Amino acid sequence: MAHQSNSSSQGKRIYIQEVATRDGFQNEASFIETADKVALIDSLSACGFAKVEATSFTSPRAIPALRDAEAVMHQIHRAPGVVYTVLVPNVRGAERAMSCKVDEVNLVMSVSESHNRANLRMSREQSFAQLKDVVSAVRESGVAINVSLSTVFGCPMEGDVDEAEVLRWMARFAELGVHGFTLCDTTGMAYPSQVEQLCGHAANVFPQHELTLHFHNTRGMALANVLAAIAAGIDRFDSSLGGLGGCPYAPGATGNVCTEDMVHMLQLMGYDTGIDLPALLQAAARLPGLIGHDVPSQVLKAGRRLDLHARPDYLDEAERSKELA
Repeated sequence: MAHQSNSSSQGKRIYIQEVATRDGFQNEASFIETADKVALIDSLSACGFAKVEATSFTSPRAIPALRDAEAVMHQIHRAPGVVYTVLVPNVRGAERAMSCKVDEVNLVMSVSESHNRANLRMSREQSFAQLKDVVSAVRESGVAINVSLSTVFGCPMEGDVDEAEVLRWMARFAELGVHGFTLCDTTGMAYPSQVEQLCGHAANVFPQHELTLHFHNTRGMALANVLAAIAAGIDRFDSSLGGLGGCPYAPGATGNVCTEDMVHMLQLMGYDTGIDLPALLQAAARLPGLIGHDVPSQVLKAGRRLDLHARPDYLDEAERSKELA
């Protein structure tokens, strides 16, 4: 991994994309009320995110936690400069999303055959055909199209994924006219040197496309992987408030890279994230009450690096005793 000096990071813009209200909430056992989702998205919109993944236009039977997608999109306050993206699995989902005037649709498939069959109940070719129809339905609308490719850094059933296979699937979607790709570490199998190599190659092969990295902290390497991706020239990252999210193939593990932990680190290093960290921490503090359990966020628990503590009284008493002696 190339050394990222503090001087080279000073003022460099890093774009943060919040995914908790889709990727995080869909993993929660209890339904979060529509009004609470809207209030949280509105608070996130005011924090300075480049993009917010608000919800998913998947069948309510498949993901009941996000059955209120239309209501959420119609009720949120859209902040200028923020891109509001949604996940869509098929043409019907795309039609529902476009009726809500979304800014972007996000399409998902795995580059691993086993994971795609397990997760989407389809072969990769079946997924590609379905998503090709979505691209055709959306392309003339002016709505941006992003493709999220899962398991690019490893499959929990097949192991390592060939980098050439990742680039091959990116090329197939690029030919359809999509505007961006998200490379997803779906089960937290990525490690820094691997990340830097794949990101460097992808950026060279697809220089005209918006590239986003999506890391999970399953094995504690998410922040290290973010720095490796930055070293390779990536400037756009998904993250999840509180570290919400997860994967059924890593039960009990933490979820997505935590937004406030990542922003805290990047700002200390001199990067410009555009994020109001105190406001972000206020939003994160609302999560345990909404979802009914604690969240993995470290900065929320420990405070920012320079959130100092009062000196213990006994230190002052000891110093006074010395002065009197």
